[in-house]
Amino acid sequence: MDAGYGNDTELRTAITAMGMSYVAGIAATTTVWPPGAAPLLPQTRSGRGRPQTRLQRDSEQPPISVKALALSLPQEAWQTVAWREGSAERLSSRFARQRVRAAHRDTELSQPRAEEWLLIEWPENETEPTKYWLATLPEDIAFDRLVDRAKLRWRIERDYQELKQELGLGDYEGRGWRGFHHHATLCIAAYGFLIAERGALPPSGPAFSAPLARSAVPQGYRPRGAADPTRTAHPQLDRDGAQTAHRRPRQNPSAVSLLQCPHAQGAQNS
Repeated sequence: MDAGYGNDTELRTAITAMGMSYVAGIAATTTVWPPGAAPLLPQTRSGRGRPQTRLQRDSEQPPISVKALALSLPQEAWQTVAWREGSAERLSSRFARQRVRAAHRDTELSQPRAEEWLLIEWPENETEPTKYWLATLPEDIAFDRLVDRAKLRWRIERDYQELKQELGLGDYEGRGWRGFHHHATLCIAAYGFLIAERGALPPSGPAFSAPLARSAVPQGYRPRGAADPTRTAHPQLDRDGAQTAHRRPRQNPSAVSLLQCPHAQGAQNS
């Protein structure tokens, strides 16, 4: 998720409480505890007074912003990582990562937050870092895998764009939640089918060595719009018989007898 949602500490905490991982963009002013630093635990008092129940901060080593942490990193902490193919060449940039603890309003907690990854992007042609992410991915995740997860948002936005433009996700004009939910479900199902078909074709998938087997036609199958071979469902109840295609009651009507002219018959007798 982008920084518009990633800056919300309560949202990130709720996602973690649900047992889910996240990679969230954050602002440069977000404060964290750098590696090796953490808030002070509540201390018990031997004398009178209420015991401490919340975390405390050390005035000598307070939390710092992620931008300040990025600027303090040594040169060897930065690595060039590529994450996907671009239109002309493979996309790559310079990244650094650190294990940190989020420090926003942690003085209201009784236990420090768990460590998570801080990922920083600083392109070589920029004067300062440009993007920051917090991620609750496993500690042993590979560096390039972490970058790929952070850059996955571009693919999600591309999927959303194709859903609206190609499959009509943005064409819904109703006002009810149920109707929109049904419409979105069908669009996403259709898009999932198209992505699966695209992945099965070269170069994404292996080349087909043999043509696909043709599916068998089920018994009693009738194409849509085809005429019913049984003219009526209950012929014993049809008194007049089914009409033909040219709307005549009988296919071969019987011949009608011809009447002879009386003058022609008298001339023959004479």
